[in-house]
Amino acid sequence: MESKLLSALWIITCATQVWAAHTRLEPVGRTYPIVEQDIREEFKQKATGIDIDALFNTHNRYQPANLHPLPRTASDRVFTVDLTHTLDHDIKDSQGNLLYPQGFTFNPLQYAGLRGGMVVIDGSDPQQVEWFKGSPYFQNHRAILLLSGGYAAEVKQELKRPVYYLTHDIAARLQLKAAPSVVVEQDNKLTVREVYLAAKP
Repeated sequence: MESKLLSALWIITCATQVWAAHTRLEPVGRTYPIVEQDIREEFKQKATGIDIDALFNTHNRYQPANLHPLPRTASDRVFTVDLTHTLDHDIKDSQGNLLYPQGFTFNPLQYAGLRGGMVVIDGSDPQQVEWFKGSPYFQNHRAILLLSGGYAAEVKQELKRPVYYLTHDIAARLQLKAAPSVVVEQDNKLTVREVYLAAKP
């Protein structure tokens, strides 16, 4: 009995789908002509006025306004940065409920670590770029690469990996003074190592 019922339901379902596929839906109610330009044609017209070369040049030469330049490292140096922060004001949700009170102290590394590390180089310095290629961080794609100079588009194409810019706020928070620098997480703190590169003769 159940098999017959299932078979009947299957036949009805298939028949309904076939009927729907061959049914032509006609307009219902009043219709009005479309007066707006076809969006495809509008895109085509706008595309003809775009200077592709200028667009690519702008992209390839882009640098953020808050790019933080760093001088070359004068000597090897290692120091520690503690990211522990104390709130100077209350943080509330959209309903006004207190989430974190003023004076609350926390360490961001306890919530989100820097597992792959971070490397800062001046992308306009060929020696620093070559140093990065020979470093263990080049093969470690979890490592974040930041530029204190140069153009990210060019370095990204050369290294075949994501590249970002070092901004003022990041440099200040990490106390970065020179490049190349390597930042790694250790014991809920960040260890920064400035790497000295001897000038090529």
